[in-house]
Amino acid sequence: MKITVIGCGRWGSFIAWYLDKAGHSVSLYGREGSPHMKQFRESRTNGIVTLPNSIRLISAMEEAVKTELIVVSVGAQSFREVAADIAAQGYRGDLVLCMKGIEQGSGKRLSEIALEYLPKSGVAVWLGPGHVQEFVAGIPNCMVIDGTSEELKERLVTQFSSSLIRFYYGRDLIGNEVGAAAKNVIGIAAGILDGMGLTNLKGALMARGTREVARLIVAMGGIEHSAYGLCHLGDYQATVFSEFSHNRAFGEAFARGEKFGKLAEGYYTVEALMELSKKYGVDMPICRAVHKVLYDGANPRDELTALFMRSLKKEF
Repeated sequence: MKITVIGCGRWGSFIAWYLDKAGHSVSLYGREGSPHMKQFRESRTNGIVTLPNSIRLISAMEEAVKTELIVVSVGAQSFREVAADIAAQGYRGDLVLCMKGIEQGSGKRLSEIALEYLPKSGVAVWLGPGHVQEFVAGIPNCMVIDGTSEELKERLVTQFSSSLIRFYYGRDLIGNEVGAAAKNVIGIAAGILDGMGLTNLKGALMARGTREVARLIVAMGGIEHSAYGLCHLGDYQATVFSEFSHNRAFGEAFARGEKFGKLAEGYYTVEALMELSKKYGVDMPICRAVHKVLYDGANPRDELTALFMRSLKKEF
């Protein structure tokens, strides 16, 4: 396939590397002036991923859309602008979204935003566990592809699968998108526990976190058991425990009063989840506690201690 990957950060550059390795013709797009693209142009590496010469580096959107498939990996909160730019170029092909988040303000899933601007395109999401550092070291994992049509999912699973990543067919676009976004908030909560020396409470966090996310998925029209699949519970090891998890590391740094200079999508997602919690009438105590800590200046120890010391009977 002829594929353009939009977004040359850690995950986007890995996707370009992976799809090239799988035999596709790949171009990697980064905006003009992007420090990530500048680094790749100078050395072909960002210190984690080294791009072969077969991957074209481009910075013109009009060139990026001359392809049969666009894979997008940008910050979730900036995706609307990217979708508008793609649509402005007259693109009518399919789109694969490789990021996890919900838009602040609107509470919209990323596939909904894509269809606003590209209503005639097929839209798929590529979700699930795994870190770039592990993949480039040859450590395999399983991920999921869901989308707006069975034909699109089948084509992508067939074309993208390899010995490094085994893809499963998603059956619940709502549940998979919401679950994938929400697991980043659980990751921040896990990091806060780490920062307070309460790592032992991660078991309760995982059990209760999955339940409250499952309730939201059902209220939004999705399938409850999606929260227990690769998009959410299946991604906990990579998010709740891994040293490579930005969301966990952000939560730990926050609890310790330290600065964290990398993107942690869960920070923005928890705001959107509070909007959805109110809209659908779903109580989300863990997400609410994280939101109070991050946005209202609540004491992390007070919030999480109160949260986990209350009876679990109401949650199950």
